[in-house]
Amino acid sequence: MRIAIMAAGGVGGFLAAHLLRHGADEVALVARGAHLQALRADGLTLATESGEFTVPVTTVTDDPATIGPVDVVVFAVKLADTEAAAEASRPLLGPDTAVVPFQNGVESRERVLAVLGAAHACAGCCYVSVAIDRPGVIRQAGQFGRFMFAEADGRQSPRMQTLRAALVAAGVEAPVPDDIDVELWTKFSFLVGLSGLTAAGRTTIGAVRDDPLQAAVYRRAIEEAVAVARARGVALPADVVDRHLSFTASLPSGMRASQAIDLERGNPLEVDWLSGAVARLGAEAGVDTPVNATLHAVLRPFAGGSRD
Repeated sequence: MRIAIMAAGGVGGFLAAHLLRHGADEVALVARGAHLQALRADGLTLATESGEFTVPVTTVTDDPATIGPVDVVVFAVKLADTEAAAEASRPLLGPDTAVVPFQNGVESRERVLAVLGAAHACAGCCYVSVAIDRPGVIRQAGQFGRFMFAEADGRQSPRMQTLRAALVAAGVEAPVPDDIDVELWTKFSFLVGLSGLTAAGRTTIGAVRDDPLQAAVYRRAIEEAVAVARARGVALPADVVDRHLSFTASLPSGMRASQAIDLERGNPLEVDWLSGAVARLGAEAGVDTPVNATLHAVLRPFAGGSRD
């Protein structure tokens, strides 16, 4: 199958590296700037805690129109770029092209659908900690990397099965979700605490979990997101908060969310669609979310990418 990676940042680069390493030759990458130039000149490197590997990149461009229609668009841009990137993806679409978002929020499906239509928009989420370390190099923290996806209505269609087969053949964990909405909100309810606390505190998850005051706020951030999900009819498991805390205990102490890294680098933040989304969707559902509302307010001045 033909796959386009829109775009080859942390998540997109991680998948591209594995696909290319295992012989998937019809993979086209969309990138820009210094990252684009490095990919053309030196290939794509994935650095992990157990080592690194580099793969040559045959097709990489900043203009999707030069790629043409593909079977699947792996849609892995920052949340603030969703609508613009979806519009830019139009040249990649054929009649049955699937656009599968692997983004951090819970609104990607609806946002992509509003631009590209129901025939293309799918739903997806992933558990992987990756970021661009330097141009051409993606760095993974931890050993976990799991990708789940479905059609927008939750079905496992033939095109979803084909994508899953391609990822599994490339060594990527891609289980079939029982309920994609449960998976989206499970991941989201974990991420809002991790992203909010490590960014607002300019700290690591180890420091958060080891400090009783920060740990209590972290737990409450998760609980608020879970309450919003349930108020919206998403049947999260009864023990989901304890699962998140158990998973947190297993993470490398130096881990930070990508939002904390973006804040440090002066990049735009996804806070409006993370802590901000918990507060906004909570208000719509009649759920009080004081911790996430506060995290949103604290980080909001940096949402545009200021270092000040």
